[in-house]
Amino acid sequence: MAFDVISIIGLGYIGLPTAAAFASRRRHVIGVDVNAGAVDTINRGEIHIVEPELDMVVHAAVTEGYLRATTIPEPADVFLIAVPTPLAEGHRPDLRHVDEACCAVAPVLKAGDLVVLESTSPVGTTERMSAELARLRPDLSFPHAAGEQSDVRIAYCPERVLPGHVIRELVENDRVIGGMTRRCAVAAADLYRIFVAGECVQTDVRTAEMCKLAENAYRDVNIAFANELSLICDRLEINVWELIRLGNRHPRVDILQPGPGVGGHCIAVDPWFIVDSAPDEARLIRAARTVNDAKPGYVIDRVAHVARRFREPLIACLGLAFKADIDDLRESPAVHIVRYLAGQFPGQVVAVEPNIWALPAELDGEVRLVGVNEAMAQADIVVILVDHVSFRAFDPVRLQSKVVIDTRGLLSRERSI
Repeated sequence: MAFDVISIIGLGYIGLPTAAAFASRRRHVIGVDVNAGAVDTINRGEIHIVEPELDMVVHAAVTEGYLRATTIPEPADVFLIAVPTPLAEGHRPDLRHVDEACCAVAPVLKAGDLVVLESTSPVGTTERMSAELARLRPDLSFPHAAGEQSDVRIAYCPERVLPGHVIRELVENDRVIGGMTRRCAVAAADLYRIFVAGECVQTDVRTAEMCKLAENAYRDVNIAFANELSLICDRLEINVWELIRLGNRHPRVDILQPGPGVGGHCIAVDPWFIVDSAPDEARLIRAARTVNDAKPGYVIDRVAHVARRFREPLIACLGLAFKADIDDLRESPAVHIVRYLAGQFPGQVVAVEPNIWALPAELDGEVRLVGVNEAMAQADIVVILVDHVSFRAFDPVRLQSKVVIDTRGLLSRERSI
């Protein structure tokens, strides 16, 4: 299969780097996104997200004519769907963006095309997508009904990248590729080998979907163990950071670091897809989610407790992103904490986030976004929520007159929770 023209539906934190990766291998890429501002930015050779090295790759791809963005899908040989799959109320999967992508792509599909779902999804979503495309295009055959010899090939291939290292990991990491049929898997593996140096391992779509969910649930369970340890240690007046450091000297123990909760579109969301699919069996996974979802409330209570020492304390919250050195605020426990503190202490909360230039809608008007120097000069209470590199260089002397709640263990262990 030639794969002369590749279309990426969704130009966010995964879609845009993937588009840039294909374009860097001199494939013509058409990026599609409903955000007209993002489309205009990309067509200027610029980026609308923070990701190291991505700006250079996108600029080169656009300048050389291999990457172009638009708001409406155009004919291509491959369609990669990388749209959000958030949670609806009650921790239920919300697949409306996948359905919208199917509706947008269906009119330009032709025999011989390959459609790959990259969005992290509940088991069965790829089959659902194939059925929906078949309904929209009855003139074409799809693998859910036609077996190996369908007109359009369908596959599932989730990313496995770490924000802040996406460009490198897209290339180096192995990919699990699930095909609706063996022929579909082979075609998708050939596609990803254009830029993937890791192994492209083929399986069926349901196994591939579950593999992605299992990977993130595994991480969530391990983080929950660390977060629960931090609660226990606080109750027993034990330094959790010292405990973990000592425990990890065991040759078969590797306890993770606790934090203010779990964020991001993957780990904070994907385990719920498993729970929704198998609620009676996913008891440990549900318990881990409950522990991690409760941690922001614990931090809020700690801040409220120390705030009683002051008449009108100024509370400086350091970090809003869900992890260090990125601008991604999706499902961020830091945003949740800051929002609730702003409600409890109106006009007394400032936020420091060096990777954004404007506050998200839920915080706008409720808190002030300030620089770290202003925050340090004015704050009575400092709450460290993200371990950004710029925060790691703090001189502890600057904090001697502050009450510090360090959810990341960044500073003096005696000051941390």
